[in-house]
Amino acid sequence: MRCPEDILALLARDADGFVRAAVAINQKTPAPILDELAGDQMTDYDYTINKNRYLVREAVARNPQIDLDALSALSSDQDEHVRSAAASNPQMPPGLLDKLSRDASWMVRDKVARNSATPEDLLNYLSADRIMDVRASVALNAGRPGSPVGAGIGQKLEVREAWLKIPVGSENPRGTISSLAWRVREAVALNPNTPMTIIEKLADDPDQSVALASRRRMAKTRPQRP
Repeated sequence: MRCPEDILALLARDADGFVRAAVAINQKTPAPILDELAGDQMTDYDYTINKNRYLVREAVARNPQIDLDALSALSSDQDEHVRSAAASNPQMPPGLLDKLSRDASWMVRDKVARNSATPEDLLNYLSADRIMDVRASVALNAGRPGSPVGAGIGQKLEVREAWLKIPVGSENPRGTISSLAWRVREAVALNPNTPMTIIEKLADDPDQSVALASRRRMAKTRPQRP
């Protein structure tokens, strides 16, 4: 059920920051309310990185209903997690994606590499990034349905390196691929050119995202019952 705008406006001023964050991520929240929340200073300590996170601003930055001016401001935020959230927004225009693709934080560049709105020239640029996770994210983006990414990008990626390491006629290709990062293995599973023998091996991968991607590929290739 859609929450009325007046209720969202009321909850956007709630004393609990997690409530405001929930309003901020709600795609039914109007842009004027998101504009107000874009300056929210609520933080919560993230013990995995030993750092405070601006959860409300991050939520606003991810919301595709955000006003372009507010999104532009958040893409220049001093906090890298806020910039990363903005970089993941599917409404991010090419000019801002270009700026973020050169961000000092690899996490920001990684979100650009995964964004479905990122144009091919920027993905080509990020395919040579010094951080392996960023390059692997380009491979994941290239594997999505309808991706505009040219086949030449794959020549620069760890996915290509994985193929080069697999001996011709190998009976155990997973032994080579399993040593690679999980994002690379996931990219291999999503690649439409990956042989089904390798997909079947990756279906038992210890990483759930790799195994799920492989099983979905296997399900699509099964003969349909009449």
